[in-house]
Amino acid sequence: MATILYSATMSLDGFIAGPGGDMGWLTPHIAPNQLVDDLIPRIGALIVGNRTYGGDDPHKGTDRAGKPFGGGWDGPQFVVTHHPRPSGDGITFVPDVPTALREATAAAGDGYVNVLGADIARQCLEAGALDEVLALVAPVMLGSGTPLFDRPSGPPVRMERLHVSHTALAVNIWMRIIK
Repeated sequence: MATILYSATMSLDGFIAGPGGDMGWLTPHIAPNQLVDDLIPRIGALIVGNRTYGGDDPHKGTDRAGKPFGGGWDGPQFVVTHHPRPSGDGITFVPDVPTALREATAAAGDGYVNVLGADIARQCLEAGALDEVLALVAPVMLGSGTPLFDRPSGPPVRMERLHVSHTALAVNIWMRIIK
């Protein structure tokens, strides 16, 4: 059975995108990360929010632009949008998170379903489907933008630490949600 993982690089003050969805802040913090390199082949499918799918790209202007993990991963993607359009090239547009979860877990088999996008991750959490969170903390503070999670209400989410490590440009924190 697939494991639902939300992974994101965030600033020390908890933002995954700058104001207006800017991802340019991330470009100087992209560096080799063995934990991510080991994770990528274990990802069986992606669930991607529409804003993330069509948004800014820290790889823009390079041959890695528009590709998951900068071209390090290839496989089925399920993009959640209120306006689904024709699918193709491994990308399926779906109308809601339950549909994305159903289709992505089937596609991933025993691998990871990696969630990309804060709002989609929040919806997966609220549905009780999110299993793990991997936050790569970059040495920068953005001051504002899109937070890792925006949950102004609701009960605390209990977690247990699975792994903590660091690279030259990030601290990796991998947690499992206690259900």
